[in-house]
Amino acid sequence: MNVLLAVKQYVAKMIEDSGPGMKVLLMDKETTSIVSMVYTQSEILQKEVYLFERIDSLNRETMKHLKAICFLRPTKENVDYLIQELRKPKYSIYFLYFSNVISKSDVKSLAEADEQEVVAEVQEFYGDYIAVNPHVFSLNILGCSQGRSWDPLQLSRTTQGLTALLLSLKKCPMIRYQVSSDMGKRLAEGVKQVITKEYELFDFRRTEVPPLLLILDRSDDSITPLLNQWTYQAMVHELLGINNNRINLSRVPGISRDLREVVLSAENDEFYANNMYLNFGEIGSNIKNLMEDFQRKKPKEQQKLESIADMKAFVENYPQFKKMSGTVSKHVTVVGELSRLVSERHLMEVSEVEQELACQNDHSTAYQNVKRLVQNPKVSELDAVRLVLLYALHYERHSSNNLPGLLMDLRNRGISEKYRKLVSAVVEYGGKRVRGSDLFSPKDAVAITKQFFKGLKGVENVYTQHQPLLQETLDQLIKGKLKENLYPYLGPSTLRDRPQDIIVFIIGGATYEEALTVYNLNRTTPGVRIVLGGTTIHNTKSFLEEVSAAGLYNRSTEHAQITARPSSRR
Repeated sequence: MNVLLAVKQYVAKMIEDSGPGMKVLLMDKETTSIVSMVYTQSEILQKEVYLFERIDSLNRETMKHLKAICFLRPTKENVDYLIQELRKPKYSIYFLYFSNVISKSDVKSLAEADEQEVVAEVQEFYGDYIAVNPHVFSLNILGCSQGRSWDPLQLSRTTQGLTALLLSLKKCPMIRYQVSSDMGKRLAEGVKQVITKEYELFDFRRTEVPPLLLILDRSDDSITPLLNQWTYQAMVHELLGINNNRINLSRVPGISRDLREVVLSAENDEFYANNMYLNFGEIGSNIKNLMEDFQRKKPKEQQKLESIADMKAFVENYPQFKKMSGTVSKHVTVVGELSRLVSERHLMEVSEVEQELACQNDHSTAYQNVKRLVQNPKVSELDAVRLVLLYALHYERHSSNNLPGLLMDLRNRGISEKYRKLVSAVVEYGGKRVRGSDLFSPKDAVAITKQFFKGLKGVENVYTQHQPLLQETLDQLIKGKLKENLYPYLGPSTLRDRPQDIIVFIIGGATYEEALTVYNLNRTTPGVRIVLGGTTIHNTKSFLEEVSAAGLYNRSTEHAQITARPSSRR
């Protein structure tokens, strides 16, 4: 169950099926992102694809010597663009590939438009999602709900994305969903409906234990997306932001032009592949080793190229050095910027208090620590609000709760009303009344061990006690102990055996901390394969945007002067 490989194979097959000769790849906005996650431009160039164009680009030149491979989502808009294209074809021959099921009527319209008979093939290749890691996928949807209900457009897109994922992995699953989530039930029914309607597509070879699709809701665990992270991939996303594997470094002081945007992809970057799940301390020492290795292998400036053999060796090795040099400068820049932000924003101190808020139950210490950091002008606005949010979620119904006092502290610090309003919105989104599970059950004392980072000077005593709720949910699912009254099956049949192939989907977005949880479970649980997906992959900022977009607010905190205005399947 490798989603990167599934999409990669689709793209390779499209190019292969079009035969030899020069080609143009014609895509839409979404399929451009889908392809860019699994192939670099240089890899596709090697397959005789010399031009990349958008179907909605109006000023494309006519190039009759090129074959066109069209990879598009089967939307009405794209079908209309294709009809226009086929009436006045710019290329010699067209191979049409749709990323999802296309209606018969749309195929008929395309056939009628193809008067010059330039279409050689029409196929469905179900790469209708963003493959992030081999076991992680996203739909890049930010803001999928209106209040506690689906935005109808996003429900349709999510159903399509999820059914395409199942088709690409060749799985016809049993479905379980979180009973406390209406959105979860709606999505489960939508997916089931497609499986029933397109039963011929889902007619895969039966396995002894059927695969399982588990649909969860972000509102059940609002803590995970609010925490600072300390493993490489998660930390980069939290502090710098990852958008389709791209990191914008243009705000880094003194950044060179060629490093303003860098790509972090485990497929094409060995250092990133080996370090993405390691903690910040280990990465510090690994960067040092990478630098030393590079220094040893670097061609000496004064190296004499006396013989033809010397020159040949230098030319053969040069691309390798150039690539290694790019990798070194990229990671040194990224880790250097993370280091600067950790120090500038006092993130170790902030993170320690976050971990206490997430994992321990000492109200008075937590309150004093949050108050102290909120009043510290060196702590950023975002981090001050983050701490108050965590306090509000954990101690929402505590007898000594003093949320109004902390809100007043935020106000006195001059923190914008937009941020302060988010406190009530987050409690309304993921507070105790909404959650189907207990996020803050007292943890086993032994389990709360303070892990110390080793290696990088200045990164020690940072606590990583928190485990996402997903860890416990999957653990119980794998053991066959996940309660059916909380996570019912859709339909009459249930799974008698322990599940082996599990697809988990989180409405409202997954996180890289949860991706790490799934990675570790896959590594340590023989016979179990898990894929994690979400409407998007969140960091704190995007999660707060998700909550804002839902337009929720909490009437009970109005006295603290916090109110928030509520901001296809064919």
